[in-house]
Amino acid sequence: MNNEGIKLIENANLKKYNTYNLDCKVKYFVEIINLEGLIYTLNYIKENKLKYFIIGAGSNLILGPNFDGVVIKLSKLTKITITDNIVEVEAGAMMNKLAKKTVNASLTGLEWAINIPGTVGGSINNNAGAYNSSIFDNLLNITVLTKDLKIQEIPKDKITYSYRHTNIKEKGYLILSAKFKLTPGNKEQSIALIKDRCQRRLETQPLDKPSAGSVFRNPPEDHAGRLIEASNLKGKQIGGAQISEKHANFIVNTGTATSNDIKNLIKLIQAEVKQKFNIDLILEQEIIDWK
Repeated sequence: MNNEGIKLIENANLKKYNTYNLDCKVKYFVEIINLEGLIYTLNYIKENKLKYFIIGAGSNLILGPNFDGVVIKLSKLTKITITDNIVEVEAGAMMNKLAKKTVNASLTGLEWAINIPGTVGGSINNNAGAYNSSIFDNLLNITVLTKDLKIQEIPKDKITYSYRHTNIKEKGYLILSAKFKLTPGNKEQSIALIKDRCQRRLETQPLDKPSAGSVFRNPPEDHAGRLIEASNLKGKQIGGAQISEKHANFIVNTGTATSNDIKNLIKLIQAEVKQKFNIDLILEQEIIDWK
């Protein structure tokens, strides 16, 4: 695999590319520099019948220890363009950077995303949200690469989406970019809102240890963290994985956690909450066991 549009690393470890900091050894790691490099890589994978996986910021993922395939990261597809109140952004851009840039342009609508630790592509795939807002609120359309490597624009009303879910991956689409329509706002008010939310996050979430954000979806009219805490599970540890003492809906890596440690802790939480409250907690994070 040799192309100017990519950076290839063989026998790579993705420890610094996932927010749990899990050791994950992969046969090939490809950082994409431009669209030509992406198409070249996908053609190479198809011709050589290789397994592959697209990774964003590595948040919301529980990566298995070994993958005999290709992991692709859209490292340089991060351009953000603002024209009036229309924002076009490439899939590899980080959500917090997008939020800051739109606020600095006196646009409102994406302040909620300031603490989302993912890329735009990953956030759209999973319908990310916070503070009763979601990424689809202001989305106009996405531009994707189809299974047959054709570029296609898809309007929002042609995407099936629900709470923390879309059909984009099921369709075999790879998001290249997205377009949003925001509202002219008050820059100072937006900055104040962002500062307040960042402070609240600092006070309530275990930012001092590697994690992947909220582990479970909140059940209707309740909070997963409350249920886990009421099950006396705060601080519970399996191997190097621990239920956070600060926020019970977070699992943190104390330094030596494996994917199995985290998965076993997840199973324990689900069993205890089911027994105590008869509620089935639904996993928000994605387990990647590498087929």
